[in-house]
Order: sequence, then structure tokens, then C-alpha cells
Amino acid sequence: MSILELTAVELGKRIKTGQVTVEEAVQASLDQIKKAEQKVNAFVTVDEEGALRRAEEVQKKINRGELRGPLAGVPAALKDNLCTKGLLTTCCSKILYNFVPSYTAEAVLHLERAGAVILGKTNMDEFAMGSTTETSAYGETRNPWNLDHVPGGSSGGSCAAVAVNECFYALGSDTGGSIRQPSSFCGVTGFKPTYGTVSRYGLIAYGSSLDQIGPVAKDVTDCAAILEAIASYDPKDSTSIRREDNRFTEALVDEVRGLRIGIPRDYFGEGLNPQVRDTILGAADVLRQKGAIVEEFDLSLVEYGVPAYYVIASAEASSNLSRFDGVKYGYRSPSYKDLYSMYKKSRSEGFGPEVKRRIMLGAFVLSSGYYDAYYVKAQKTKALIKRAFDQAFQSFDVILAPASPDTAPRLGQSLRDPIQMYLGDIYTISANLVGLPGLTVPCGTDSSGLPIGMQLIGDCFQEKKLIRAGFAFERSRCYQGPAMAKELEQSTPNPYVGEASSAQGSIWEKGGK
Repeated sequence: MSILELTAVELGKRIKTGQVTVEEAVQASLDQIKKAEQKVNAFVTVDEEGALRRAEEVQKKINRGELRGPLAGVPAALKDNLCTKGLLTTCCSKILYNFVPSYTAEAVLHLERAGAVILGKTNMDEFAMGSTTETSAYGETRNPWNLDHVPGGSSGGSCAAVAVNECFYALGSDTGGSIRQPSSFCGVTGFKPTYGTVSRYGLIAYGSSLDQIGPVAKDVTDCAAILEAIASYDPKDSTSIRREDNRFTEALVDEVRGLRIGIPRDYFGEGLNPQVRDTILGAADVLRQKGAIVEEFDLSLVEYGVPAYYVIASAEASSNLSRFDGVKYGYRSPSYKDLYSMYKKSRSEGFGPEVKRRIMLGAFVLSSGYYDAYYVKAQKTKALIKRAFDQAFQSFDVILAPASPDTAPRLGQSLRDPIQMYLGDIYTISANLVGLPGLTVPCGTDSSGLPIGMQLIGDCFQEKKLIRAGFAFERSRCYQGPAMAKELEQSTPNPYVGEASSAQGSIWEKGGK
């Protein structure tokens, strides 16, 4: 087995025992990035020099016994909306094309303390607004399982990078399914923890009451170890929660006897691809055979989740993105007459179409005369959805559902119909609205060979039950990455790799702006 086929925890063990050096692992990842990027476009910034320098430092600490955790020396990637001191952080938007933060996100600092080696930043939908990673200013990411299809979004770059073995794990952010849906499309494991479990300090906000950072990896074991490393109370984040049960790896047991799993009938009706339905129900049968109690139930108000989510998310986005005006940092239009025209031109030229659409929608629902009719009503609907989940968790430990109504669509298909793209989030957004944890685990493929992922949803602070169920299911299968990973061995190296680590304002431009 090559280094690249190892999971993050497996690699960490080999590094600890001296079978593999940190530099060897980092170099293997960098070589894979050079082979894969012309086809996949999962990275927008690669810090080759910094990663190799960091590998040397981490190896010395491991040798001295200073780093003993399971992730020490393991190469990782970050979604491009996580701030990193001295390294470009652009949210894949023209308006932040030259932004180099002066500080590092708290979650990233925790990874670095655990011995992680950061390879670079991954592609994403601009400001995390999208479900396909096609709205990026630097070109779309392609699904490694089939290059004609999207990887999902907005964390599509992170999921594609893990799927094609460019890194051993990555961090993403999840506002309405942005970790879980692309994980399903790319055949990897993605974890959105309970809101407040991971500090949002240093995460460039889309919807502040919805955003949560989480891991993307090859299996549940990796996700549990990564979440254990990044979960903490942070006084710098007013939404951070002090928890005493962050030992998530303790839940990695192959035992689900007596675990009550609910399957919402509302999620398996019209609009769900029959192949996805049958695969998810097949996964439920696996857990039933292992001793879990699996029952169907009615989860009301599902159809109201999408409109409530997009009203709230767009309202928060219009507020959060008002700071990007060309004054203090980022893009400023070269042609303007006065302050007003500078604001107008900089924002008009700097933001892409999807971001503008959501800013305008958010401004509309917050405007005088419409606030009560839309925003207040959405907040009331959110409270009703929370009540429905509370009732469900009185009877069940875990809810099992699809992560998406279908497998990955073809490139360009979703952008032609934004409303249809929004409806694709129907199974994931409710967890964000009410702050619940969610885990996506690969469970099969469709007739075209595209991955299907099952989603496990738990009550607040019940991540361990999701880990337990996901791990038990995983024992019945072996992780298999996309066949394309082997085909890339003959690919032409990407000439841009290595030129993106400058902190002087240059960015790795692929696909144009």
C-alpha cells in the first residue's frame, strides 16, 4: 500500500514508529497535487515551501517526544475561508484576491498544535455560497470520480482533494450542508459538529448563526480524531460552547445493539433518486442486522426548511459581506469618481453573480415592510423545526437520511437553475437551522459509478452516537477512493503548483476571474 492510500490515523501511526518520515508524507502529497490539479482543480493555493519547512520542524518534535497525538506529521488542507497568517485567504472571490490575514483561525491553530502540516487552501464556492464549487473565481473543481460532474459544495475542493489523495484530510465549513453534501458526492466522510463545538474565530462568515467548521477525511476514525483536536471553548468566539465530552475517539466501537435509528418518511418521498433511496435503506438494513432498532417515523415541516434557511442565510450574508467595500482591504475598482462610486464599482466588480443574488435577497427580506413577512416568519419556522427534531429525539438516538436527493450532477447543470440547486439542500439544511451535528458516510454508488453517502443526524452534543453508528457501518465495508487516483499517475504535472505560497498579493489563478 502506498503512503497516499493510508488514512490520516494510519499514517500518523507509521510516522510515530519511524516507518514513514513527515517529509516523505508531505512530498508524496505535493507530488500528487502536481499530478492531479490540472484535472481536478481542488487547490487554489499550495504552500510547498512552507509545508516542507513545517515537515522538518514537526519531525524534530516527534523525535523529541513533544508530539505524540494521532495526527502529528499528517499533511492536511484548509478551505479557503479559514484565515491563515501570512498565507492568502480569498474565499475564492475576486474581492479578496490579495488578502493575507495577520492571524490564524483558532481551529487551524489547534491542528498545528497537534502537529498538522498545512499544504494549502482548497477551492470553494465564492464565500461558501453554492452547492457545486462552480461559483469560485478561480474555476470550478471537478469530481475525481467523474470529471464531467461537480464535487458538490461549498467545500467541494476539500472533499475532492481528500478523494483524490492530494491530502490525508481537510477542514471545511458547513452552513447548510457544505461539508456533508460534497462528502457524499466525492465518496469521503464529512462531519458537521454541533453548533458552537468548534470555534468560528478566523472563519470568514457567510451565515453566522449557521456556519460551523468540521473535518473531511477518508473514514469515521479520522473524523473523530480531527474533531477531537479542533473542538474547544474559545472566549474569542461568542457562540463557542464549553463542553466536557470532547473525547470523540472513545465512541469508535463496533457496537450498535439497542441503538434507536429513525428513518423519516418525509425524506424518502418524491424527488429522491430511487438508486439513492435503495442504497440508503440498504445501509439501514446493515445497521439493523448489527442489532440497531430501525424504525420509520414522520418528521414534519421538512418542506419549509429550504425557504426558512435561504431567508435567514441571505439576511446574515447581506450583513456580513457589507464590510467588503474596497476601503481597508481586498479589491478596489481602478475607475471611480467619488466614495459612493468606489463602493458601488468595487462590489459590483468584486462579487460574483451568486453572491450578488444572495446579498440582494438578504437586503430585501430585512428591508422595512418585508422584515416581518419574511425574516421574522423564517425565524418562527426555525423554532418549529427545532421542536419537531426535539420530539423525534425523544424516540430515537440517531436519524438516518440521504445527504442529497441525487448523486453529483454534471458541470453547469445546477447553475442553469439556481432554485433547483437550492432545493438540493433539502436534507442537510435543517441540521444547520437548529444547530444539530451531522455525519456523512459513503455507502455505495449509483449505476454510473458515482458515490452515494448516507447522512446520520444526532441531537445537540450527541456526536458520539453518530460516530458509533458510522463506525459500525464502516466495519462492513472498505474505503475505496476513485479509480481516477491511479490514472493520475500518468498525468502531466501542473506548472502552477508551488507559485501560490507568496504572501505578497499574488494568487494562483486558474480559470480566470
